[in-house]
Amino acid sequence: MGTRRLKDYVFITLKGIAMGAADVVPGVSGGTIAFISGIYEELITSINNINLGLIDSFKISGFKGFWTAANGNFLLALFTGIFISLFSLATLVSWLLENEPVLLWSFFFGLVTASVFFVGKEITKWNLSTIIALLFGAIIAFYITTLPPNENIDSLPFMFLSGAFAVCAMILPGISGAFILVLLGSYKTILDAVHEKDFKIVITVAIGAIFGLLSFARLLKWMFNNYKNLTLALLTGFIIGSLNKIWPWKRVLETKVFGEKTIIIDTNTSPFNYDGDPQILYAIIAALVGFSLIFILEKTASKK
Repeated sequence: MGTRRLKDYVFITLKGIAMGAADVVPGVSGGTIAFISGIYEELITSINNINLGLIDSFKISGFKGFWTAANGNFLLALFTGIFISLFSLATLVSWLLENEPVLLWSFFFGLVTASVFFVGKEITKWNLSTIIALLFGAIIAFYITTLPPNENIDSLPFMFLSGAFAVCAMILPGISGAFILVLLGSYKTILDAVHEKDFKIVITVAIGAIFGLLSFARLLKWMFNNYKNLTLALLTGFIIGSLNKIWPWKRVLETKVFGEKTIIIDTNTSPFNYDGDPQILYAIIAALVGFSLIFILEKTASKK
């Protein structure tokens, strides 16, 4: 990893901003952005390092030892970017989702398609087991994208599980945390709880998210250490399966209103059967920009 300078942390914050922007879009995962920007394994390792051993580091070496053991500079820079994004860029992404959906989805479609190649080429050895893992990941992710949203559920144990599942999805490339909450039927409850300052629900979800993050990071770290090719194949499959969710042209089947949020149930259609302006030329340009961005990111990362 080497010694990092201020410029490096600025870049990590920018990657956090991109992760936060992706998480705003239901169907695009911040985990995908973490992977293609080259910080995925460090993120999993850093989360994994958050354990009771940090208390010993604090006792022995003071705050400096604790901060170094927790990879604090990296996590602070990354999460600063994510929060900046959620509170600023989120507004722009939401506006684009509302007013220019075809162009936004086209951009993300290009971005995610390129990340399939990017993650897939990390697999050093292809055999039957990696192909099965890839297909399994693709089928699971595709199936998740076709599930209908559930009705609202607000029991506290369920809120705890919702927080745990959503955060696991958030760090998995290909599957969006917000989308999982919609499927579980807890999206409106959590949204309302934040608006109404219902701390009982908010704290329950937060504890679930922390539990999910710490336990799932351990599983992912173990998988990367012991079955790296299989894990990469599975993650590539997840990304391929999620492409179904972010196809730019959709036909609305049903609209559900959850409080202030409207959830649209739709199906993919061809640009020629699209109800609005299909903007085919602009959509292709947006997809190419998204696709190229991954390889530009990779070039700058490899130069580094």
